[in-house]
Amino acid sequence: MSTASKEPTVLEMFDLDGKSALITGGTGWLGSALSRGLAETGASVVISSSRSAEAAQEAADRLPSPNGAKHYGVKLNHMEPESLEQGFKDAVTASSQLDILVNNGLEFVSHDLTDVTFEEFARHQANNAGYFVLARLMHEHAVKHGGGASIINLGSMYGLVSSYPDTYEGVSMASPVAYHSLKGGTIHMTRHLAAYYAKDNVRVNCLNPGPFPTADINKEMVRRLREKLPMKRMGLPHELKGALILLASDAGSYITGQNLTVDGGWTAW
Repeated sequence: MSTASKEPTVLEMFDLDGKSALITGGTGWLGSALSRGLAETGASVVISSSRSAEAAQEAADRLPSPNGAKHYGVKLNHMEPESLEQGFKDAVTASSQLDILVNNGLEFVSHDLTDVTFEEFARHQANNAGYFVLARLMHEHAVKHGGGASIINLGSMYGLVSSYPDTYEGVSMASPVAYHSLKGGTIHMTRHLAAYYAKDNVRVNCLNPGPFPTADINKEMVRRLREKLPMKRMGLPHELKGALILLASDAGSYITGQNLTVDGGWTAW
C-alpha cells in the first residue's frame, strides 16, 4: 500500500466530528462566528456565559448540527477564580470529554493611556489569568484521558504592533494601552505553554484578529483604519472560522506555539 493511500484527506483532517470544544465568550461578535465554525465542522460545542447557564444554552441551541452533535451551555466567568474550576467541570460533565478549548472571552477596559487607573489596568490583565487557568485545566484533562488537545487563545494584531495615534485622534479614545499589554502577554503565554505541553500532545496556539469592528463603531475611525490596511477593508467575523478550524483540527496537528494573524495585511508593513 502506498504512503499516499494511508494519509488522511484534507477534508478528513479538517473534520471535527466526534470532538468536543469549550469556547468562552461564544455569544459575542467574534465568538458567535467561532462557535458556528466549530459546530459546522461537526464538533459538539460547549458555550460558556458569565451571566447564566440558561443564556449560554440559548446560544448553544442556535448552533447548526450537521452530524447530529449536541451543544451545551454552562456558566463560567473567566475573570472570577472561583468560577473557573466549576465551570470547566460542568463543561466536561456536559460533553463527557473535551478536546478543544477556545479562550475567547474578554472583559473590556473603557479607558485609554490618558485616564486608565492602576486598578483598571491591573484588572484587565486578569483576562490572561483566566485564560491560563482554563488552559491548565484543559491540559490536566487531556493528560488524564490520554487523547491530546488543542488550546486556542485569542490574541490581537495589537499584541504584535502599536496602533496609529492618528487613527483615533479626535474621533475616539486611543486604543487602550491595557489591551495592548494584555494581548502581548497572551501571545507570549501561548508560546510558553506550547513548549511545556507539547510532550503531552497538547497543542497551544494563538489566533490574532485584526480589525473586525462591530456595526456601531465610529465610521470615521473605520475609514482611517481602512487607509492603513493593504486590503482596504474591515474583516468580517466569518473570515476567522477557517483559521480557527485549522488550529483546532488535525489539519494543524504539527502546529504549536504559533500566532496565526488574520488582519487584512495590517502587520505586513
